[in-house]
Amino acid sequence: MTQEQDAITNNDNNQQQPQVENGDETPQPQEAVIEQPQEQPESPVPQAQPGFEPTVESVVEAVLFASDEPLSAPRLADIVGTNVKQLRKHIDELNEKYKTNNNAFRVEQIAGGFQLLTLNGYNHWLKKLVRARDEGTLSQAALETLAIIAYKQPIIRADIEAIRGVAAGDMIRNLMYKGLVKIVGRAEVVGRPMLYGTTKKFLEIFGLNSLNDLPKAEELKKPPD
Repeated sequence: MTQEQDAITNNDNNQQQPQVENGDETPQPQEAVIEQPQEQPESPVPQAQPGFEPTVESVVEAVLFASDEPLSAPRLADIVGTNVKQLRKHIDELNEKYKTNNNAFRVEQIAGGFQLLTLNGYNHWLKKLVRARDEGTLSQAALETLAIIAYKQPIIRADIEAIRGVAAGDMIRNLMYKGLVKIVGRAEVVGRPMLYGTTKKFLEIFGLNSLNDLPKAEELKKPPD
């Protein structure tokens, strides 16, 4: 019995010594490694307000509302956490709700993506709110040059000048500075001059989803004198 008691006593001492003598080495790392990670996952997502139940449609609406540029279908679907097919279905349902509620905006497909835009019928009032910046306005000459590039792209500078009848170098550089025109390649002719085309920003500003949405030439009418 004495040997058993000695053995029990030794075991108790061995179990207590790491807690007393090595307390600074063993227990503290265990608390840092085990206990702290258990507390971190407790609130990975901010707690929602009472009665707040987001749906896929409301998340799509929130993301589009916060975005200042068109979002492609794959990117928007990835942000929301759905697939492209379901995303398009939710967008259609949102637009149907907007129409039923007579809202002033719709989810429009523009520049290869989706964006929440106000209806054209409200432009009269919006123009009073938004002042066009001087550096953002285009002169008649700039609009003519931009129209030629938009309809004839890819096009070289010599062809632009042949159509307008004046030098176009400065005007092209101005349009490039504004982000409306870019170099898209080089022509396979003598000297290999640069080819110009429009940008994604051009589509966004003019409310076009693609170049195919440009008005047809026969649809354009000369304004009355």
